[in-house]
Amino acid sequence: MGSKRSDRREFLKRGVALAGGVTLGAVAKSASGQLEGPEAFIQGTDELVGYGKRSSYVTSVRIPHGGRASPDTFGLDFHIAAPLQDSVGVITPSSLHYMGTTRGSFVPDIDPEKHRLMIHGMVDNPLVFTMEELKRLPSVTRMHFIECAGNRANRRHRTVQETHGMTSCAEWTGVLLSTLLKEAGVQDGGDWIVAEGVENVVGASSIHMAKAMDDCIVCYGMNGEAVRPQQGFPLRLLVPGFEGILNVKWLRRIKVVDQFYMTYNDYGHLRQDSDDAALGMQIGPKSVITYPSGGQQLPGRGFYEVSGLAWSGGGAVARVEVTTDGGRSWVDAEIRGTAHPMAHTRFTFNWEWDGQECELQSRCTDVLGSVQPSRVQAIEYWTQRGQPARVKGQDNSIQPWRVESDGSVHNAIS
Repeated sequence: MGSKRSDRREFLKRGVALAGGVTLGAVAKSASGQLEGPEAFIQGTDELVGYGKRSSYVTSVRIPHGGRASPDTFGLDFHIAAPLQDSVGVITPSSLHYMGTTRGSFVPDIDPEKHRLMIHGMVDNPLVFTMEELKRLPSVTRMHFIECAGNRANRRHRTVQETHGMTSCAEWTGVLLSTLLKEAGVQDGGDWIVAEGVENVVGASSIHMAKAMDDCIVCYGMNGEAVRPQQGFPLRLLVPGFEGILNVKWLRRIKVVDQFYMTYNDYGHLRQDSDDAALGMQIGPKSVITYPSGGQQLPGRGFYEVSGLAWSGGGAVARVEVTTDGGRSWVDAEIRGTAHPMAHTRFTFNWEWDGQECELQSRCTDVLGSVQPSRVQAIEYWTQRGQPARVKGQDNSIQPWRVESDGSVHNAIS
């Protein structure tokens, strides 16, 4: 800890010295005494007053993911990845939150005054809620990540947006699903729910009652405003820590049933082995360095703050380690802020780069004691289950970044 503080103190001293040598002549006074400078001004408009927008100098954008165009020729949206390489903190702006759809979808344009949520099946009191009625109920606001099962890395990916961009973290507001289920009165034997959304290809998912009664949220708010249309406006289901496809968007119906139902969403995600099925639903401990990461350029040797994100479907992040020598030695990173359960957590590490080629990695441990596996360990696991030389299910393996002596950063998966 002492060496970290001294490194930071020395870096700040150098920064002050540099600042002291910068001329202040760029901003001067005119003959009238008014300050003049090179800056242009953004003129106020009704649009900016009504709903602000970001600076024209900020250019972070989402990109199509998985080899499919979005939108395609017919206007369908598929997977769209968030720009993690530009992220700061842990909250993903609503406009940059990743998007996934059920095999491609038009985004429904739903009038919230006409939208209804029905809860039926094995319940004592079938219920139908309007949006106004839902908003009158006790609410919760919690920070959680969502991640798509397609969020996996391979050697062809160049940037962290391509390897890990199908995850995002937001502040969600809504009603606990348990509140609605208790109001409906779940009958004995009602061990599962099937949640269904409004889509041209009907999206539905089966969720065990234990999870439904634990921490699932029927959300109408996202980052302090209404849920965006691409994220399920006016209502979506949030299943914290579980695979993204279970977080049904444009939610309209929840049916209590007595067994697992293979829905369109579940097809291709269901596994016969119970251990594999559990791994497929709950996101394992995971982390990735976002700076420096693939496609970025270090200007030269010297001090850098390595930064990244860690998360786990098993609860809060307890520890993050960083290696700068390809895994031969590991050092604890600093967790920034509070590590919330099932939420992205920012970590940093002070690093003095000597200008030599090296390999950066990060490794996450969650509150359950589960440790993020190396890529070799993950492949070994799946090889034992008949999937040789590849990672299947949730890919939470460690992502390596190679820093070349010229400062360029590349994906180091071989």
